[in-house]
Amino acid sequence: MLPAIHPPALKKGDTLALVAPASVPNPDRMDRARALLESEGFQVKIYGELYQTRGYLAGDDSARAAALMDAFCDEKVHGILCARGGYGCPRILDRLDYQAIRSHPKVLVGFSDITALHLAIQKKTGLITFHGPHPNDGLGKLEGWDARSARGFWRVVMGSEAQTGKTDESPPACELPGDLLGDTDHLRTLVAGSAQGRLIGGNLAVLVGLMGTPYEIETGGAILFLEDVDEAPYRIDRYLAQLRLGGKFNHLSGLVLGQFTNCVPNSSDPSLSLEDVFVDYFTNLDIPVLCGFPAGHDCPNLTLPLNAVVNMDASEKKITLLDSHSGSDFKY
Repeated sequence: MLPAIHPPALKKGDTLALVAPASVPNPDRMDRARALLESEGFQVKIYGELYQTRGYLAGDDSARAAALMDAFCDEKVHGILCARGGYGCPRILDRLDYQAIRSHPKVLVGFSDITALHLAIQKKTGLITFHGPHPNDGLGKLEGWDARSARGFWRVVMGSEAQTGKTDESPPACELPGDLLGDTDHLRTLVAGSAQGRLIGGNLAVLVGLMGTPYEIETGGAILFLEDVDEAPYRIDRYLAQLRLGGKFNHLSGLVLGQFTNCVPNSSDPSLSLEDVFVDYFTNLDIPVLCGFPAGHDCPNLTLPLNAVVNMDASEKKITLLDSHSGSDFKY
């Protein structure tokens, strides 16, 4: 595994790029997201044709890959926000210039299908990237950005400046239960204990789809984070079986299960529950397992730095970021 590269923390006045490497975002949501980012003191620049449609893709593969690379290589850009997920990122992984990305480290944010970019970029460059809300599915929603997601986002991508307005001070600790969530009844310890390691993972279905490719996840000594949406328990079971059979659970340090939104049986046929599936796969691994962490396809969607070193305490239901991109220590 390559050594981790820390992108500089964002600060007011920086330029943020909006790109669509997967599916087409909603124009109204993107306008609202842009207005919100500008109101927070950032400059915003659009790369590529956000609304170019080719079936379920935001334009053809070469154009989407070129837009992402243009954003990475632009010296004036400090952070890249992926407009939305959907599908399309796996199609462009072999079109990206990873040496150029490594030479231009910057904040990259997204989730769902963007998991493919997270895995490939980490594997090929070591860059810390961020599993967090999209402009389309967070910042630009008609009902407004969930306040807890917003606080978590700025706290992670801006580091101490989000807390104090200064870049030379560590922010105050934020723990679960804490000021971001309040009620934490949804958090559950499946297996007690604590562990330390690189935080890796993202969307389960996307992650499994890269097995057998040059971008396959490396899990040795890591804390694995998983989330998904609209997948029946038997499909979650199938994905986890592939990871187990592929040896991906053999040397994990810990496991964080995020939001599995609407992952319920889709017919009246007999089914295991999602809880049954998790118990079958994870209780015999002899590692701490925390369930219900608020990240994924629901609100709040807290931002997590992937490839950064964290301590996860399943007993105390918290994650401590030990190796954030800004050099600060703070906690969820």
